[in-house]
Amino acid sequence: MSTSAPKGRLVLIRHGSTEWSRSGQHTGRTDLPLLPEGEQDAYAVGRALAGRSFALALCSPLMRARRTAELAGLTPDPSDDLMEWDYGGYEGLTTVQIRALAQPDWTVFKDGVVPGNTPGETLEQVANRARRVVERIHPVLAVGDVTIVAHGHLLRVLAAVFLDQAPVTGAGLLLDAGSISVLEFEKDVPAIRTWNWRPDAPAYPMEG
Repeated sequence: MSTSAPKGRLVLIRHGSTEWSRSGQHTGRTDLPLLPEGEQDAYAVGRALAGRSFALALCSPLMRARRTAELAGLTPDPSDDLMEWDYGGYEGLTTVQIRALAQPDWTVFKDGVVPGNTPGETLEQVANRARRVVERIHPVLAVGDVTIVAHGHLLRVLAAVFLDQAPVTGAGLLLDAGSISVLEFEKDVPAIRTWNWRPDAPAYPMEG
């Protein structure tokens, strides 16, 4: 990458807790509200970002992301490209339930989904949406910071794309509800500054 690489930082925010994020159910296009605890997650994000300005703020149009942004004090533009992975026939199911239907070692990054009430998406389709987002924000990062409020799997894929890694790399990037992550450029190389930090969590969490 050239010496004209953007100097701004990309701040990724996963929405606050919902009923299904707590239960481990795959939540793609189901438009769930935040739990009261999820609203507290969002307020904590807002306190952590107080005083920071953004050249651009984006969010998923789904309620849990929009409400997180609102409570955090952000006024982002909604983008359909930031919607969560379409899980198709696996929507609403836990990993244990999906493995009972599919195969014992199923993961969404490795094995994908099947059609259901919605068609579902492949990893590459999700990555293509992430690439459009990265292309959109890249020139903005030349002049300032950008923030995105969205969903766990989508943000993990987007981070992999931003880092010039294969989309499947996102499988190794755990992301909790209500977390803040920061990506930037170090000597023109896209890099992780902070990952999966929860403002209200202990500094060194040892349990999931």
